[in-house]
Amino acid sequence: MATVSSPGLADSLSRLGTESAFSVLARARELERAGHEVIHLEIGEPDFPTPAHVCEAAFEAIRRGHTGYCPSAGVHALREAAADYLSRSRQIDVQPERVLVGTGAKPFLFFTILASCNPGDEVIYPDPGFPIYRSAISWAGATPVPLPLREDRDFVFDPGELEARLTGRTKLVILNSPQNPTGGLIDQETLTEAARLLERSNAWVLSDEVYSRLVYEGEFASIASRPGMLERTILLDGVSKTYAMTGWRCGFAAVPEPLVDPLERFFVNSTSCVPPFIQYAAVAALTGPQHPVEAMVSEFRERRRLIVQGLNRLDGVSCREPRGAFYAFPNVSQLPLTADQLSGRLLDDAGVALLPGSAFGPNGHNHLRLSYANSQTNLHRALERITTFLQSLA
Repeated sequence: MATVSSPGLADSLSRLGTESAFSVLARARELERAGHEVIHLEIGEPDFPTPAHVCEAAFEAIRRGHTGYCPSAGVHALREAAADYLSRSRQIDVQPERVLVGTGAKPFLFFTILASCNPGDEVIYPDPGFPIYRSAISWAGATPVPLPLREDRDFVFDPGELEARLTGRTKLVILNSPQNPTGGLIDQETLTEAARLLERSNAWVLSDEVYSRLVYEGEFASIASRPGMLERTILLDGVSKTYAMTGWRCGFAAVPEPLVDPLERFFVNSTSCVPPFIQYAAVAALTGPQHPVEAMVSEFRERRRLIVQGLNRLDGVSCREPRGAFYAFPNVSQLPLTADQLSGRLLDDAGVALLPGSAFGPNGHNHLRLSYANSQTNLHRALERITTFLQSLA
């Protein structure tokens, strides 16, 4: 009998990465189904409920019948609210027609690269950084060029290292502040110098600012606020992190005019639109009471203090204080296990789910990433378990 071969798969799949947080979450769920208790510090989402007035806005939109298709670029009410929010918070002038709405932030990452880069073009991105950056660059056939974020600079890139990586083939530079996984916050001086370098290049800039409201030390700054940069910057934000709406899948971006139509066509060809009742909920988030955000940031500040102090009490562990987002990125290079080994053992042996820094790029290899988007009670328990496990290695 003749052997029947299976259909093949696309070669490009070999270039498509993943997000390790979801892999670790899946393993943690398996352990929980087997009867083990796991403390979850791996997933980057607020553990707060979506504000009640936001949920009510979605219910009201459904009652009004906003359950069908809507324009792929987004409903006008959200484009207008997002333009106003971005203009006020960044001290820039964003018009509603330059705002696009997508199913979270990730589509903007993929579609910006696809719209701006040909195979072989170079894209500079932060390392360590959100793993989807490199995945999207590689899958699109562009060349990933990592920009190191070093611990001795509080995980803020060195403008000199950015300059060394800018070439005639650089088509896009990705910046992220506040930063995942380190909590780093790019300062005004660094952004000013970066803008000076970028204005001499032919590169677009994608500025991922989804954690912009989650700042504890210093002031948030956007490169789009620098003279001449708004015209070449995809300014990316959304409601997921700020308003505890990760599962609602709603992001938005201020987009340079030449990229508006290309990105909108990608939405037409892929997701069609973000459900309109979700967009009306996002309008309520941006324009309604902000005290839920303020309360969340205040609680995260306390959790940050708890987790950083607790980590720094551990022999062989050092942790810089993150200035934004809700991640701690401790250095564990002095421990007898590598960060990769440690993350696996802590899950299997101690019931603490977290991520190795290598999941975010080679420059993260001596670190762990812990999300402190969990209760103070659970953070205390996690630190106790980590302490007990490390003592068992002595």
